[in-house]
Amino acid sequence: MSGYSPSSEPFTLSRDCDAVHVPHGTAVTLPAGQTGYITQALGSSFTVVVDYNLFRIAGADADALGKTSPPPIELPDGAGDEDVEKLVWAQLRTCFDPEIPVNIVDLGLVYVVQVEAVQDRGRKVAVRMTLTAPGCGMGEILVEDVRSKLEAIPTVVETDIELVFDPPWNHTMMSEAARLETGML
Repeated sequence: MSGYSPSSEPFTLSRDCDAVHVPHGTAVTLPAGQTGYITQALGSSFTVVVDYNLFRIAGADADALGKTSPPPIELPDGAGDEDVEKLVWAQLRTCFDPEIPVNIVDLGLVYVVQVEAVQDRGRKVAVRMTLTAPGCGMGEILVEDVRSKLEAIPTVVETDIELVFDPPWNHTMMSEAARLETGML
């Protein structure tokens, strides 16, 4: 198989690896020895092409691609809600649609973030977000990506991630950098 694009990187899986078929959102297992190309490595997940199909591989499975898993998230001792909220936004910026090389914050998909104390147990983070298209098969995958990245933040003990479609997303919600990156400026 020849290269997918000049910037793609070939790989051979060192072990069986869980993946998600893009854009359908179907979970699959790619077998050890499978070859393909990494076309996007952003936000600790990978978009790969195998036999002309796109798949998303989580950062936790980076070793199967010969890559390094992301380091654990750290929060300084005594961090307040404001510190946690900054880290929440930073984590959201590591969530990417596998087909678009722009994070969900810059795409304008995140409408609301709320951080609140949950008695003495830690913090709850609520996020209201949307998708670029309501029928997107990757919607639940993106929601779970957001949930897992926020739950990895120390002191976050609960998350409430809700997909909403009002107001409907449109390209004007993107940051200027995102519009430039996607050619929509």
